[in-house]
Amino acid sequence: MIAKENDKVKVHYKGTLSNGEVFDSSEGRDPLEFTLGSGQIIPGFENGIIGMQVEESKTINIPAAEAYGETKEELKQEVQKAQLPPEIKPEVGLQLMSRAPDGREIPLVVAEVREDSIILDSNHPLAGKDLTFEVTLVSIN
Repeated sequence: MIAKENDKVKVHYKGTLSNGEVFDSSEGRDPLEFTLGSGQIIPGFENGIIGMQVEESKTINIPAAEAYGETKEELKQEVQKAQLPPEIKPEVGLQLMSRAPDGREIPLVVAEVREDSIILDSNHPLAGKDLTFEVTLVSIN
């Protein structure tokens, strides 16, 4: 049996960055379950699973464009430190949450700290990064 679009599949995976750093893994957890072609998973990952057989393992290299996209400069904004709540001590990598006018929460990361301001980045943390996944197809339903 070969995985094809609209199949519900389960996979074990380990995701790494180009420097070898592991950013996500199903190790010690249930396998990831999703329907191929449903858009639940990044396109490069889905495309890599199509054509696999149960118990097959392989490496999938996904360029940024087929993963979380390239970093978009328009998703970075400068905020004056005076606008921050006094209890927040900004440092690069600090994660903050903002609320959009429609009520949804937007995760932000402090990308740069300047003398009187900070640069906040709302790009996905993996945007602009090429990803590598070691995957094993566990089942097809």
